Amino acid sequence: MPRSKIAGIGYYVPEKVVTNFDLMRYMDTSDEWIQERSGIVERRYAKRFEETTSVLGAKAARIAIERAGITPEEVDFIIFATLSPDYFFPGCGVLMQRELGITKTEIGALDVRNQCSGFIYALTVGDQFIRSGMYKNILVVGAEVHSMGLDFSTRGRNVTVLFGDGAGAVVLQPTEEEGKGILTSRLHSDGTYAEELAMINPGAHSGYHLRKLGLDADLGYDENQEFGGLFVTQKMLDEGKLFPTMNGQLVFKTAVVKFIEVINEVLQDQGYSPSDIDLFIPHQANLRISQFVQKKLRLSDDQVWNNIQRYGNTTAATIPIALAEAWEAGKVKEGDLLCFAAFGSGFTWGATLIRW
Repeated sequence: MPRSKIAGIGYYVPEKVVTNFDLMRYMDTSDEWIQERSGIVERRYAKRFEETTSVLGAKAARIAIERAGITPEEVDFIIFATLSPDYFFPGCGVLMQRELGITKTEIGALDVRNQCSGFIYALTVGDQFIRSGMYKNILVVGAEVHSMGLDFSTRGRNVTVLFGDGAGAVVLQPTEEEGKGILTSRLHSDGTYAEELAMINPGAHSGYHLRKLGLDADLGYDENQEFGGLFVTQKMLDEGKLFPTMNGQLVFKTAVVKFIEVINEVLQDQGYSPSDIDLFIPHQANLRISQFVQKKLRLSDDQVWNNIQRYGNTTAATIPIALAEAWEAGKVKEGDLLCFAAFGSGFTWGATLIRW
């Protein structure tokens, strides 16, 4: 049975740089406050009315496809991970397919909605398709345009300052090389605290989950209206209930535990220890989380790649962007052992171990 290898990698980040000082014009915050809590100095924002999530994904994909030595027409399956799709439906996979000009081949396109762990989930799904022999050139993309849907007021600062826009992509192909490629992956979830990191509205929940959990379900529904009137209400608009929310302390405490557990899980599965890792690329959620995990695993600075300082949290795009950057910088070499890990909304988390 063949393994999957990453044959091509690419990334794209928008040109517009938004610093912490820029955000201070819109909300009560400071550069010192943001850096102390997240490590973020700046992030990129997409060009309004021109750069959508699927457009960013296509820009990263073209680079990955070229580096894989294939043409867009040779891609035989697309997996697109994002939490900020162009449309509620259809998904970004088909929109990017159109953007790449490869609709005539009528290849399948799958959308993955696992937020921060989306790329790990998408990569794992692609790996299984390669191993089964079903496909030979799978395009896996993680892309986000957060800047279009954040609350740029003091009310939303705890979330808004963390996120940026960008895209990363890889092409998966089969390999027969002994010991090379994706060695193993592990995926996990726990929906107990789903609402603690979520964008609840708009949605079809009609307050059901909120009422069941004893949370505030007053979203402005008209109880006398027989049909409709639940997806978006005036109260949601007036009170900023159409923006993402996060319980930062709970997310941090849970993430550092689950990161370490799942990393050790994939290492032990292959008979390795943390010291064997040549490069660890964590999901760029918070520099403090990455530093905590690095310390617990006793990894040196040379064994970890962080870029959240420059891009913020690009959720599903963080790992492929960081991988492409590290590769371009010469930090990923033939025979290196790489570990990717992510944790996010759901909660969902996972890790992948690769021999380059």
